[in-house]
Amino acid sequence: MREALERFYQESRFNTKGPLSVALQLSRAFQGAEVPINPNDFLADRGGQVKGLGGPNLKKILLGYGIDRPLSSEGGRTSRGSIDNMRAYVEFLNDYGSFAPIDWDEVEQFWIGKIQDYFDATPFTLSLDASQSIKTIIRDVTEQAVKRQRLVTGVKYLGTIMQHLVGAKLDMVMGAGTITHNSSSNNDQEHGRTGDFDIGDVSIHVTTRPSEALLIKCRENLAANRKPLIVTIDNGVGLASDLANELGIEERVEVIDFIQFIVANIHERGLFDRTGRHSRIEELIERYNSIIDRFETDPSLKIEVAAGR
Repeated sequence: MREALERFYQESRFNTKGPLSVALQLSRAFQGAEVPINPNDFLADRGGQVKGLGGPNLKKILLGYGIDRPLSSEGGRTSRGSIDNMRAYVEFLNDYGSFAPIDWDEVEQFWIGKIQDYFDATPFTLSLDASQSIKTIIRDVTEQAVKRQRLVTGVKYLGTIMQHLVGAKLDMVMGAGTITHNSSSNNDQEHGRTGDFDIGDVSIHVTTRPSEALLIKCRENLAANRKPLIVTIDNGVGLASDLANELGIEERVEVIDFIQFIVANIHERGLFDRTGRHSRIEELIERYNSIIDRFETDPSLKIEVAAGR
């Protein structure tokens, strides 16, 4: 049962507070129910909300497990996606229950564990300190990612943060909904992409360390009449340029430092004003966090904005 639940959790993106609130409360409401469960039985009279969801109910269940931290004040009741989440969860349970019995205690404990993981995940911190340059503020976040990466083997925190900050910046420039985002674990070619982001005739590649394979991909971009743009960290700029030179495409590939790519946009969109800069940074991080919610399963990838001096 746990393996099936884990698969559902990953594939359905039930990793944020709204879906987690819905899953836990419904698991309690379904105790003893026989499958198939009719999802319409759990809609409020007018069909606009899921019946039984609410902050007090959620708090009561959590307190029963010794958890006194608030997950959601509304318990998912007013979430626009709560009905879709409920239907997806019921469909999963009905599918599973059609060939195996459901252990409701195990189900509830699974969601309690995921909620505890959500609480335990410590986000990165961005300090809006007016005395520091935007470069320093952004670089501090990347340094936090590098430190965490050294402690957690196999997790590419820096690369993931870079990819989604670039994606958030592109959303701000192009407009939310015009850019296609993907999980950092998705392979470009497997998903029919020419880069991490395909915009117009430009293929954008975001990387912490440019490789020969990446530059070969850039050469393939050029052969397809696309313009490759590499966004990388400072010491990767020279490496990418050297690799491009070896392949004879150095004059046809754009290579940009990641932090400068972000910083220039913040200054321009902030109209070179302190208040404007801070507003644009907050907008960037808000957009970044929404991308993490949708495309990644690790909430510790989020960035929390802290007020500086």
